Amino acid sequence: MLTYLIRRLAWSAVVLFFASLLTFFVGYKVPADPARMIAGPNASVETVRSISHELGLDQPFLVQYGRFLGHAVQGDLGRSYKTEQRVLPTILDRFPYTLALALSGLAFEVLIGASVGLLAAGTKIRAIDGLASTFVLLTLAIPSFWLGIILLYVFGFRFPILPLGGAEAGAISLLLPALTLGLSGAGYYARVGRASLLEVLSEDYIRTARAKGVSPRRIMFKHAFKNALRPLVTMTALDLGVLLGGALIIEQVFGWPGIGTLAWQAVQNIDLPMIMGTVLFSALCIVLANVVVDVIYTLIDPRVTV
Repeated sequence: MLTYLIRRLAWSAVVLFFASLLTFFVGYKVPADPARMIAGPNASVETVRSISHELGLDQPFLVQYGRFLGHAVQGDLGRSYKTEQRVLPTILDRFPYTLALALSGLAFEVLIGASVGLLAAGTKIRAIDGLASTFVLLTLAIPSFWLGIILLYVFGFRFPILPLGGAEAGAISLLLPALTLGLSGAGYYARVGRASLLEVLSEDYIRTARAKGVSPRRIMFKHAFKNALRPLVTMTALDLGVLLGGALIIEQVFGWPGIGTLAWQAVQNIDLPMIMGTVLFSALCIVLANVVVDVIYTLIDPRVTV
């Protein structure tokens, strides 16, 4: 197991390297001058050149990237061009908000989606299966930003029982964005859960258990559900990795001060250090989530080898 973890972490480092290289190259080629944006539209050419030289923006691409990479491996992602704040501490300040939204939104996704999907596959009542299919189609068809606006109108404006946005009201401020995030992704969990359980129920060992007279309840809860959860475990871990990098649309709709909002502001300001920081942080969350998924697989299914 230790050798496997080392190998996976090494590949993760390679992925992070290429993610940083690609992002830095795109930022380098963007037809915008960060020095001009910092100096302002009325600044003289000499002032812009001075700022560009001070930031090292007048140096070749490989020199700039090499300097960034050397600092990044030491935990220094530079300073924001816009606010002059250190990038990594700024991201870590926003991380608790993103973590709270990711965990609560993912909890809604799994509880709602998996329950609907497993119920649809485990019942022989066609009406329930039809309602589940309708739920899946609706959640997949409605864009998350539109769903968020609807929930804001109903529960924040029409019936003002929840905050309209922001995080000032504490934990209750999290309910609407988390529910929106959960409903937006619940359809995928419902569809995967239903397909997974139907596949498990068609396996030979299930038919053998039925032939031996094992009760349907015991077959369902002791054997089928456990094995049907494996794809859902994979989805949950990977979704968590993505959401920890920021749920941009949901954060924008609800004014949630997470990493997604920070990344969007950085893109608008052509703030390359902050863009690089948020992208690398998101990539780190995703690659670590992949490692966790692989480890969990080996724990829940002994047939999976490392």
